[in-house]
Amino acid sequence: MTRPNPANEPSDAPLRKQSAQISRSPQMCSEIPSSGRLAGIDFGSVRVGLALCDPSQSWVTPLATYVRRSMSLDGDYLARLAGQEQLVGWVVGLPIHCSGEESQKSTEARQFARWLGERTALPVALFDERFTTAEARRLLNETTLSAKKRRQRLDGMAAHLILSHYLGARGSGASSSAPLDDSADAADSE
Repeated sequence: MTRPNPANEPSDAPLRKQSAQISRSPQMCSEIPSSGRLAGIDFGSVRVGLALCDPSQSWVTPLATYVRRSMSLDGDYLARLAGQEQLVGWVVGLPIHCSGEESQKSTEARQFARWLGERTALPVALFDERFTTAEARRLLNETTLSAKKRRQRLDGMAAHLILSHYLGARGSGASSSAPLDDSADAADSE
């Protein structure tokens, strides 16, 4: 599987320093429209959690967890998703340490966001994703879903939180559109 090589990328140290000062504020691309469907992404080198908002950017719902295959296939999938869902932009979670410092994963998320924007020709915003996976895990643990179902939904729920927090910080005040569990999954005893 081919991934962007951080050593071949130009230094983005000034961006890292700026984002550390932003905290939970959205690091916005000025081109992200204030209406239209956005997709939230919880970036990972193996899995990518996805969430969508409605066109008014009022409701957010987890969509799926995509298992990465190759840059080409990943790009095809995300471009197809953008077309099918009529997306107007992306919000990618930016991993930042509690201290505000960035890590190697932050650099990888930035490279992914840059690649995603080029691949889909849509604007991309980065947003501080601190504690979203822990929050997603806590929320899912409060459901009646089986442990297997909770694991399957974790990345999508983290993407849901990233997009919800982004819209909230921007002033859209988006909220969840669906309960975390449903009767069919609750009956699952895996």
